[in-house]
Amino acid sequence: MSSTTLQELTPYTGVEPDEAWAQEVRRLARERDAVLLAHNYQVPAIQDVADHTGDSLALSRIAAASDASTIVFCGVHFMAETAKILAPEKTVLIPDARAGCSLADSITGAQLRAWKAEHPGAVVVSYVNTTAEVKAETDICCTSSNAVDVVASIPADQEVLFCPDQFLGAHVKRETGRDNIHVWAGECHVHAGINGPELAERAAANPGADLFIHPECGCATSALYLAGEGTVPAEKVKILSTGDMVHEARATSASTVLVATEIGMLHQLRKAAPEIDFRAVNDRASCRYMKMITPAALLRALREGADEVHVDAETAAKARASVQRMIEIGKPGGGE
Repeated sequence: MSSTTLQELTPYTGVEPDEAWAQEVRRLARERDAVLLAHNYQVPAIQDVADHTGDSLALSRIAAASDASTIVFCGVHFMAETAKILAPEKTVLIPDARAGCSLADSITGAQLRAWKAEHPGAVVVSYVNTTAEVKAETDICCTSSNAVDVVASIPADQEVLFCPDQFLGAHVKRETGRDNIHVWAGECHVHAGINGPELAERAAANPGADLFIHPECGCATSALYLAGEGTVPAEKVKILSTGDMVHEARATSASTVLVATEIGMLHQLRKAAPEIDFRAVNDRASCRYMKMITPAALLRALREGADEVHVDAETAAKARASVQRMIEIGKPGGGE
């Protein structure tokens, strides 16, 4: 799904997410023997009706362990693919297959193969926010919370190709101190748009606030700069995956938290710690791909069995191996 076609996408509409809708969704899910999974960036109504809400890898692992024969994945397409990779025997549905991802689309399998040819012997580390085809060309996958550990597990004298997110790659390079990491110039258009000046302005207006920063954000380096300069106390700056943000929300003593990620995350944070004032660094940071999963789309998926996600067996086997290697290294953390 190319981000250039984003303006052309018209979500399924015409359904109000009221209690009658929620009851019908749950009834149809039971009838279809389906478990409903919702990513943290989904609209609140979708998050609230789901059986499980979380980040993509955590949800995919729940999908694999579930007794349900059908997985309805309310997220973007690569996430539903990952669930299918980890649970090949299950039927996996995404309520709208047009829900793509600008980050996952920033590198293709062919591009990765060409990049590998330029660096023979390099180890490929790919973020889980990639297509099944890219995962199949990958040596080890990583999440935003364990990317540093994954790269640190690779011998220091071996080249690393890190893709596709340039901001996460810069974070890994900074943390590991390695100079033999080549980083692909991809990005999530939503996270890239949360910039440093915006963060500095919000931090200045909210002294004492914790900063929860997703490493995909364009402002991640700026957050560390603010800490280094003493503008914001270093202990207030937390670079976190979406899953880790929920854990940190329950642990922080701050009364206000500035959150730099997609705004759907605020719903889960406010549920986790209702006494804290969570504020978006950029309140326009909304992913239209994520919001393609509407109440109407979810009903359509459950009624019609649409849209089913398929991954061919050979690609799935290779992709599964790269995810499994990541898990073997240690705590896989959040999905993104």
